[in-house]
Amino acid sequence: MGNKRLIFLMLALILFFILMGLTLGGRAGGTWPEKFVRDTVSWTQRLFYKPAGYVAGFFEDISKLRVIYTENKTLKLTLTQYARDTQRLNDLEAQNKRLKEDLKFTEHQKQANDYRYRIAEVVSANTIDAYTNTITINLGEKDGIKPNMAVSTIDGLIGRIQTVAPFSSTVQLLTDITDTDNTTKAIAATAQGRENESYGIIESYEKGQLVMTRVDQNDKIAVGDTIITSGYGQVFPEGIPIGKVVSRDVGDFGITHKVMIEPFAQFHKIREVFVVEVPEKG
Repeated sequence: MGNKRLIFLMLALILFFILMGLTLGGRAGGTWPEKFVRDTVSWTQRLFYKPAGYVAGFFEDISKLRVIYTENKTLKLTLTQYARDTQRLNDLEAQNKRLKEDLKFTEHQKQANDYRYRIAEVVSANTIDAYTNTITINLGEKDGIKPNMAVSTIDGLIGRIQTVAPFSSTVQLLTDITDTDNTTKAIAATAQGRENESYGIIESYEKGQLVMTRVDQNDKIAVGDTIITSGYGQVFPEGIPIGKVVSRDVGDFGITHKVMIEPFAQFHKIREVFVVEVPEKG
């Protein structure tokens, strides 16, 4: 009880000194009790102010972190959308460039022959050993497409129509041509500029090159010549570029020569093709 009375007395004195300070605040100086009270109050304020400031700062930092997280998430979504839009723009620019080249190609072909080049988009491909042996295009029976029609790109011949569905068709590429399979079609070919003098049959594809056989020993086909379809096979119409001669050797039996041809067309990453429609002759 004595301690309680002492504490009560001290609190009463402190309150008394505070009231004195408020009453005599206009004086220039102050007594030592007043100064003591002011120092005590100031120290007490600092004692409670700093922890309170730390706590307030902690919650303020948490609030800022939430804002930063939200902004960061928004920025990521914006960057993703930007990357997607940039990729789409690049694809559209590449497609626009290809279509301009396709248009230029068809205009040139109109002057060269009376074939009709039906442009088609590749919708799928079956891949083997980094090359595609067949591709599917978005033109079919409803569009007048028929089996064995020649298929080309702006670079050169790539194959023929193998099967036809109402709204799509399968194209067998030259990479699938072989002399051991009756489902493939050999190509009657000749050298451009010597159509009436040169002749051979392309019947296989080996290591990235087309093999043309049955070339007469006296044929003037030489390295560097451009090989085109001759039209004699009644499957591929005449005049379609195929490739360039890279070598010529004696054939397996020594009677005829074998010519290796590097195709003009690329057989991977094909986007658009042309189905060659030949007008029927009366």
